[in-house]
Amino acid sequence: MRGITFLLFFGYMAQAQEVKVVKYENLQEVIASEKDKLLVVNFWATWCGPCLAELPHFMEVKREYSGDAGFKMILVSLDPVRNLERVQKMIGRRKLDTENYLLDDNARMNEWIPLFDPTWGGGIPATFLYKNGVKVEFVERSLSKTELKTLIA
Repeated sequence: MRGITFLLFFGYMAQAQEVKVVKYENLQEVIASEKDKLLVVNFWATWCGPCLAELPHFMEVKREYSGDAGFKMILVSLDPVRNLERVQKMIGRRKLDTENYLLDDNARMNEWIPLFDPTWGGGIPATFLYKNGVKVEFVERSLSKTELKTLIA
């Protein structure tokens, strides 16, 4: 029975991934701190079909750039913080092996959305590219692997 309990616990732990819960200002600090890098920031949610469809492409691209010290990718969930466990499980099941954040700032979304980009209507998926902390690209729709690689290049 001990072995079964351990396996059940271990299986759960393998699926629950670390997610840093942050406010807008914390996320901006993370973005600004990535100097000398191309940073890909993707906003998604567990309830967003197009988001879930594009995430495997993002992970493929991330793995292709894994040896490049000048490249980094982070994923930002816009799920409510009460769904943190669901987000963690989704990240584990889909093997989203990158830095993961949950932006717990829905009450102020009308303030921070235009700060990311004045043309962003708040739709997801949304992807931003930053070079040395400065935004260089913004796309408010799903991206294919080829489209993402073209933006990065």
